[in-house]
Amino acid sequence: MTVTEADHPAPAALRDLAGSLCAAISTVVEGKEEPVRTAVTIALAGGHLLVEDVPGVGKTLLAKALARATGCSVSRIQFTPDLFPGDVTGGDVYDTVSREFSFSPGPVFANVVVADEINRASPKTQSALLECMAEAQVTSGGRTYQLASPFLVVATQNPLEMEGTYPLPEAQRDRFMARIAMGYPSAGAEARLLEHHGDRDPLADLRPVTTAAEMAAATAATHRVPASPAVRDYVVALLAATREHPSLELGASPRAGLHLLRAARGHAVVVGDDVVLPDHVQALVAPVLSHRLVLGPAARPAGTDVGAVLADVVSQVPVHR
Repeated sequence: MTVTEADHPAPAALRDLAGSLCAAISTVVEGKEEPVRTAVTIALAGGHLLVEDVPGVGKTLLAKALARATGCSVSRIQFTPDLFPGDVTGGDVYDTVSREFSFSPGPVFANVVVADEINRASPKTQSALLECMAEAQVTSGGRTYQLASPFLVVATQNPLEMEGTYPLPEAQRDRFMARIAMGYPSAGAEARLLEHHGDRDPLADLRPVTTAAEMAAATAATHRVPASPAVRDYVVALLAATREHPSLELGASPRAGLHLLRAARGHAVVVGDDVVLPDHVQALVAPVLSHRLVLGPAARPAGTDVGAVLADVVSQVPVHR
């Protein structure tokens, strides 16, 4: 995408940008086409991304590669048990010269915030991101400060079974547009990893393929990808089915529906379509909804998982034509 196109990028320019981002990130995160494509989808949709998996599979590498490829300002926060909310958002500090309090911005004041191992901080510190992620602003000392545009949080977390982790509250999980897992690489991809990344930083040669202004324009254009009333009705029907499913104690929220439609628009751009189709919605059901749903008491002992419930929901809800 060129600078002259930044205000009103054409569909072809959007598709080219999505392809360039996927190609650039894939040079660093090898053999992970699906996670890379989903990450680019969420970035174009203007959402926040949660990457959950065991240590050492490339969660932070994906987050940093996405941040660098976009050409945006980047900050990284290492979440630890002793981190305080002010260490994330910033706060008022006293100036001994002027004898007044002034706001000192925290690392959240960047286009892309890499929140590494977010579930190793206490719930109090995790909640410091709630206002930031929902409203792109920080309130301190009775004043509100706007965050940069675009604003994207890419958080990584270890499974709850790992030592020293805290579960993310439901309200925090609901702020993330999608959750993905990296998984272990294939044998071929792991061999290439050992060959190419064994003696150097894989991010060293990654160059930005766009700018912050172009990303903001691309996000605005993605929000305008047409979605018919039938597609919107299909999203509503999927949400209702999660709320009525006997295996679920907590179904999808209205925010989940907004995120699902926005993510479907991003997916349409990434795969090269000009309008949102039911297939795009179905492709994002698991990443967008799975981390928001809570299994009921009867489902847990039976070994039912959220993935199986969502597959059942998709199979039961008729596609609106």
